[in-house]
Amino acid sequence: MTEHESNGRDVRRRRFLAATAAVGAAGVAGCMGDDGEDGGDGDDGGPAVGQIGSGRQGRGAPGGTSMAEMPALEGELTVYSGRGEFLVGELVGYIDDLYDDLDLTVRYGGSTDLVNQITNEGEGSPADVFYSVNSGSLGALADEGRTQALPSEVTDKVREEFRTEQWVGTSGRARTVPYNTDEFSESEMPDDIMAYPEEFEGDLGWAPSYGSAQAFITAMRLIEGEEATRDWLEAMVERGASTYPDEFVTCQAIADGEIDAAFTNHYYIQRVLDGNPGAPIATSFTEGDAGAVFNVAGAAVVDTASDADLASNFVRHLLSAEAQDYFARSTFEYPLIPDVEPIGDLPSIDELDVPDIDLTQLSDLEPTIDLMREAGVEI
Repeated sequence: MTEHESNGRDVRRRRFLAATAAVGAAGVAGCMGDDGEDGGDGDDGGPAVGQIGSGRQGRGAPGGTSMAEMPALEGELTVYSGRGEFLVGELVGYIDDLYDDLDLTVRYGGSTDLVNQITNEGEGSPADVFYSVNSGSLGALADEGRTQALPSEVTDKVREEFRTEQWVGTSGRARTVPYNTDEFSESEMPDDIMAYPEEFEGDLGWAPSYGSAQAFITAMRLIEGEEATRDWLEAMVERGASTYPDEFVTCQAIADGEIDAAFTNHYYIQRVLDGNPGAPIATSFTEGDAGAVFNVAGAAVVDTASDADLASNFVRHLLSAEAQDYFARSTFEYPLIPDVEPIGDLPSIDELDVPDIDLTQLSDLEPTIDLMREAGVEI
C-alpha cells in the first residue's frame, strides 16, 4: 500500500466515525436483532426512532484493530445479507468505498430465505459471504455443508461462545429485564428468571408473539426442560401479565408506568432512552439462565466462494474497530470485541453471565410455540 492510499483510507475512516457519531433524526425503521430485519422471521413493523443512543455524547475513538491495519480488499465479492440495508447499508457502503479495487455486490433478504437460496443454487451460487441476523441461520447453512472454515485470526477475535470454525458472531444482543426505576431499585430485581412469575411483586409485561421472545422461551425450554417452562408460562398467564405486540412497545410501557418490568432484548431499552433520556427505565440482568441468553448476528464464508481469502477478510472487517463502534452507536447492539464498549449504562460483554447453550438451537421455534399454546399463551 502506498502512503497516498494509506492517507486516503485514514481520511475516509475519520469521516465515517464522525458520521456515525452524528447520526440523529434519520432513524431506524423497524427493529434490530432477530425481529425486524428478517422479514419472514418476525417483522414487527415498529416505529422509527432516532439512532443516537443514550451515553453517546463524549464517546471517544474506538479501540481494537482498525480497517487500515487489515488486509486490503481487492476483487469481486458478493454478500448475501440477512441484515437489513437500513441498518448495515451505511457500514457496507463505507467498506466498499474504502477500496478502489473492490467490486462489492450485496443482496439483501431474510436470513432464512437466503439460506434456502444458497442451498438451492448449489455449486453455482454467486454468494461468497453469508451475513446473518442470527446464529440459527448460520448454523443451518453450516449443517448443509455450505460453509468453509474461517481463519483463526478472524474467529479468535470473538469469545468462543459466539463462534465456531464455520462462522463468527459480529454483534450481539443480550436478554434483559427492563424495569421502572420509579417503582423498583436494581437490588429488588430477582437474578433468577424463573422466579419472576410468582415472586416479583410488580406488574409484568411481555410480547409472546415476538420472535425474540419466542427465542427466549426456546432457551428456557432447552435449559430448564419442558415441564419447568410450561409451569413458568402458566404462571405468567395466571398472574395476567400484560401482552404487547413487540418489545419496543413493551419497554415504552415500562417508561410510561403501565407496567413495572418485562423481558426484552437490551437495545429496546436504549431506544426508549434515546427518545427520552430521563425516562424511568433501566436494565437488570439475570445470571446464567434463559433470561441472560446472548444471541449474535454473524457471518460465514460460503463453500463456493470464488476467493476465500477475500471473503474471510471481508468478515474480518466486520470485527474492525470502525465496524464494532458502528454497531454500538447506530444499532445499539453489543460489540463483540472487548476493546469497544456498548452504548448506555451496561456491563461489558465479558461481565455478562451468559448460559452455556448452543445458539443455533434457538431457531427451533415450533416446539416452543406448541408449548406456549398448551400453557394458554395467546400468540
